[in-house]
Amino acid sequence: MRILVLADIHSNWPALAAVHEPFDACLFVGDLVDYGTDPVPCINWIKKHAAVSVRGNHDHAVAQRIPVKKTSGLHRLAAATRPLHWKLLSGLHMKFLTRMPVTRKVTLDDKRFYLVHATPRDPFDEYLRDDKAAWESRLKGIAADFVLVGHTHIPFTLQLDGPMVINPGSIGQPRDGDPRAAYAIIENGKAELRRVKYDIDATLKHMRDSGVDSDTLELAEMVLRSGGRFDESNSATFDKPISVDEPDEIHDTIELDVFKPSDKPAKKQKSLAKKKKKW
Repeated sequence: MRILVLADIHSNWPALAAVHEPFDACLFVGDLVDYGTDPVPCINWIKKHAAVSVRGNHDHAVAQRIPVKKTSGLHRLAAATRPLHWKLLSGLHMKFLTRMPVTRKVTLDDKRFYLVHATPRDPFDEYLRDDKAAWESRLKGIAADFVLVGHTHIPFTLQLDGPMVINPGSIGQPRDGDPRAAYAIIENGKAELRRVKYDIDATLKHMRDSGVDSDTLELAEMVLRSGGRFDESNSATFDKPISVDEPDEIHDTIELDVFKPSDKPAKKQKSLAKKKKKW
């Protein structure tokens, strides 16, 4: 089974559309929205093609109509784009964001996956990179072969004594100094981090055409073209999400055939495609 792992799309449709990978299942670990200005095709794609999704802090904030209170650093991008989301998203889109669980367990191809946007201890707030001791502490009591996370926008794989922790990096706003969209492929029990170049100019044009002010647009361009490394001193101002009560964990065992990806708006999917195709 070939599994596509995505995270932190952030309403950047040109970045998501640049990922041309065949897959049998797609797992999404949160943050569809904010920062960018094209959320509708991103949500439609995930609704149609992701077998399992979990909610990120930005998904929660948009769905609950939480205004951005800070205006420094990347907060400014969220403050400029979040109200646009409330104008663009339909009730069904908002309901989808609201109903995404905070954590999810799923079994695919006899492998146990645990999905959470940040960490099990703090699913929305905690920024944790490839720190083996810290992850072993966070994952005590969690039975899984793979733990899939996002939030930091920095890709890594980390093999612990039990599970492997995988952060695929960010599709829509990488922060590791590489501006290409980041994602991961898991196949035959092995994980591979991958990158793909996308049309950053198209993303910025959409933001400009959506009415984002020139100062914020300049910030967005610096972030996207530098891979989030436009100014290391600003790293402390990256958004600190809002803590909320966590819904109950959901544990599913599902059997999947092959998904047939498409860029078309999502419709209710009655059955899974029979053949694997590139999109």
